[in-house]
Amino acid sequence: MKALFITNPGETRIGEIGTPALEPGHVLLQPRLIGMCGTDLNTFRGKNPLVSYPRIPGHEIAATIAEIGAGVPAQFKPGRNVTVSPYTACGMCASCLRGRTNACKSNQTLGVQRDGAMTELFAVPWQKLFIADGLSLRELVLVEPLSVGFHAAERGRVSETDTVAVIGCGVVGLGAISASAFRGARSIAIDVDDEKLATARLCGAAHTIHSQRASVHDELQALTEGRGPDVFIEAVGLADTFRMAIDEVAYTGRVVYVGYAKEPVTYETRFFLLKELDIMGSRNALNEFGTVIQMLQQGKFPIEKIISKTTNFEDAGEALRAWAANPSAFTKILIEMG
Repeated sequence: MKALFITNPGETRIGEIGTPALEPGHVLLQPRLIGMCGTDLNTFRGKNPLVSYPRIPGHEIAATIAEIGAGVPAQFKPGRNVTVSPYTACGMCASCLRGRTNACKSNQTLGVQRDGAMTELFAVPWQKLFIADGLSLRELVLVEPLSVGFHAAERGRVSETDTVAVIGCGVVGLGAISASAFRGARSIAIDVDDEKLATARLCGAAHTIHSQRASVHDELQALTEGRGPDVFIEAVGLADTFRMAIDEVAYTGRVVYVGYAKEPVTYETRFFLLKELDIMGSRNALNEFGTVIQMLQQGKFPIEKIISKTTNFEDAGEALRAWAANPSAFTKILIEMG
């Protein structure tokens, strides 16, 4: 059967692989839509240190159950549409023993450390599946990336009394904005793109700041009566925005880093202590899939506003090349698997 391979940085090909064996407790899935995100772009550009080549991408998944193995619960019936948690957990590392399996030391995410779902069929344990009645395939495929943003809000302990600043209005940042609104918080979206800021409003942002046309510091001070936001979520991954989070968050506030900085970040650390900050990383998602599904079932996310391009499986490599040539032109690319 056919699969898309990223064979080397800047190179893709469609090749043949064997049909996966269906083991007890596993479900054979036919992917219907695959979302491509910044992780896939970094793999294509040779900037993902977790990837070895060749690699089959695909960890944002809407699929149809094709066949079930022995011991799979009855609700997972052939023909039913599902989405998939793409992570693994060893059960033995410190993170797993604390119940935080999203940060498993030995995690193997589909499409990153192991081959993903951009193929005709693939198999996963039934425990990785989520049924979401009433959701379209285009909604199902966005559950995983939105869950990453929801997890960032969870890490920041966002509550209805908080003002939350989110810098970076890609899908993960928009997920954090939606999560903050879903929790009753007031959120402030920061980006350099007017269209993304407009989408952030639709996701629940109460205020927006265009960081190239206004002073982020002055705007945040004005919006928070001089205190700064209670929570600052960084979803860009630049040294400057890593530092901005520390500088702008309120005293005794919470900083959450979900962006992945590609270079070392240097700090003047006095604010760590003077503000007595909680500084947290955020990785993958934990128990947020169900909450995101609930939010989508309520129609509270502007799905169509964030989908920049939909193309077919045969043209997936060309879509990656176009994205690499102009990264700011795309928010989310979907691949129709047929």
